[in-house]
Amino acid sequence: MEAFTTRKGEGFVFDRKHEKIWITPWGKNGLRVRITREASFQDLPHGLLDAPLVASDPQDVQFDVTSKEVKLTNGNVKVTISGPQATVNFLRTSDGTDVLRERLKTTSEYYARGFAPQGSTWRLEQRFFADDDEKLYGMGQRQHGYLNQKGCVLDLMHRNTEVSIPFLVSSKGYGFLWNHPGLGRADLARNEMRWVADAAHQIDYYLVVEDEPATILQRYAEVTGFPSEFPEWAAGFWQCKLRYKTQEELLTVAREYHRRKLPVSVMVIDFHHWSKSGDWCFDPSCWPDPAAMVRELKSMGMECMISVWPTVNWSCDNFAHMRDHGLLLRNERGMPLQNGPSVESFYDATHPEARAFLWDQIKKGYVEHGIRLFWLDTMEPELIPLEFDNTRFYLGNGREVAGLYPRYHQQAFFEGLRAEGESAPLTLGRSAWVGSQQYGSAVWSADIPSTWDSLRRQVNGGLNIAMSGIPYWTTDIGGFHGGDIDDPAFRELLIRWFQYGVFCPIMRVHGVRRQSSRPSDDPGKADPNHPNVPNEVWSYGEEACAILSEQIRIRDRLRPYIMKQMQTAVETGLPPMRPLFVDFPADEEAWNVEDQFLFGTDILVAPVLEAGVSSRSVYLPAGVCWRDAWSGDMHDGGTTITVETPIEHIPVFLREGSDLEFQG
Repeated sequence: MEAFTTRKGEGFVFDRKHEKIWITPWGKNGLRVRITREASFQDLPHGLLDAPLVASDPQDVQFDVTSKEVKLTNGNVKVTISGPQATVNFLRTSDGTDVLRERLKTTSEYYARGFAPQGSTWRLEQRFFADDDEKLYGMGQRQHGYLNQKGCVLDLMHRNTEVSIPFLVSSKGYGFLWNHPGLGRADLARNEMRWVADAAHQIDYYLVVEDEPATILQRYAEVTGFPSEFPEWAAGFWQCKLRYKTQEELLTVAREYHRRKLPVSVMVIDFHHWSKSGDWCFDPSCWPDPAAMVRELKSMGMECMISVWPTVNWSCDNFAHMRDHGLLLRNERGMPLQNGPSVESFYDATHPEARAFLWDQIKKGYVEHGIRLFWLDTMEPELIPLEFDNTRFYLGNGREVAGLYPRYHQQAFFEGLRAEGESAPLTLGRSAWVGSQQYGSAVWSADIPSTWDSLRRQVNGGLNIAMSGIPYWTTDIGGFHGGDIDDPAFRELLIRWFQYGVFCPIMRVHGVRRQSSRPSDDPGKADPNHPNVPNEVWSYGEEACAILSEQIRIRDRLRPYIMKQMQTAVETGLPPMRPLFVDFPADEEAWNVEDQFLFGTDILVAPVLEAGVSSRSVYLPAGVCWRDAWSGDMHDGGTTITVETPIEHIPVFLREGSDLEFQG
């Protein structure tokens, strides 16, 4: 090959025909690959830490150059560059088998790596051969309903209900991170795997090779950051609805839970508790004494969480200062706003001065009242219209950097709360990106409908975001919109969703409810978008209330176990909620199960995802025996059984040897 190969640290730069390939050992058994056609490589925003938390062992790193190829080995993974088109291939060191191979066609214009000029940047494509037998997991939170994402085409862009984290775990024993925070696409197709960046300066990705999925997740945490500590208060039940409109309404609900001796960890105040968006403080006419409210909630064992939006209304007190100091997102063309219907802009979370200004307002508006829990809504950011190409961030055009917005927003609150003395800050957010787990990021699946199909989709959405490095996750129990509290069909859905929610990393009920029996002269009719319909367990009748109340008690009894699983996540990157194959990779059938999951090491959950069913099949992974959590019956692993599904509970099994008991 006519090329120049020079050592750079432990790696090398391969320079040929105006293209440079820079490959570096990156942590244990991993490699980072950067490719450019520009004069030099650039230090651009991305998802990897500045250096892996666990370095490569120098004894595992080998480098060799011959007339036919360049080779670099780092433990389990070997990369080669060879052939007339300088094709990059990755192999497993132990047996030399292919892990991932670049794909190029025989025609001269179709290379494995595509660089199409886009103004001052490039539209980049990176293509690999596909494998019909491969299964792929991760890629953030999607609403398509699949656990195995082989065959899917995925936009690399955040939306309400869609979280884009371009990291996947393969059944072939590798993890792959497309290390670009901008817009793009991932085609996980049958004919090829193609990664696209709409606007970037260089290809950048990370690959790690390990034998087991759990180890891949650990290596990923070592290069992007381990999850921050999970606080004790977050392990219980969270009560929420859209929306508690006054301080007295919220306290009335909290007092009733306390009277019923139902343990509530968090009472949540949703949006429009402010006078104007961007003031970041309470409307005193509805919330006259927040500090007293916080004190009363604490006396009942409850914390108070506040919804905070990143939007800034043109007429609020902070707008002029933020506009004049460049702290808002800007448009590349047209009027300088990003939320047309509400005449609002977004603060620029990628700007360090904007983050500092926001936190100063949060301190004055909330922290000084004793509030330390924050719900970060609309933080994709939810632009209307959704035109990231027309959005200018501090770090660049939206096509290049938009994916970073939620991570920086989370960082602002995490670091601010740390400065206030919080040892384990946690925020509930509607989005995340690579590395968000370092900053107390908990994600929920956003504004989903109240349907059985939606519940089914959440199961796999939650498992895939867990496989993307985000261990703390939840849904709106019951769905966000469409539930009629008087409808027996919705009550059944809510009960099944509650039973599923017991075994999510966070258990939180939320939603904007309807009520068919509502009198026509009810004052709530004056506000059709936010009707004041209840969403507490006693709102659904005595039969449903008894079942829902028991789910809250089960969750409370599980809190010591939950905290143990969260500590494991902090130390190893292993999420508490995960697919069966993570713990049982040698069990081929475990890779095919998409409607069950493990909650920690000892609990197997098989949620009920259809209306009116009296039983469902459950696969029990091989290698251990399983105890029915309700009957106590023992079953061999490696078997599929039919389990009854009475309305009182869903199928749950405990690993043999577990001392957990669900009965009160």
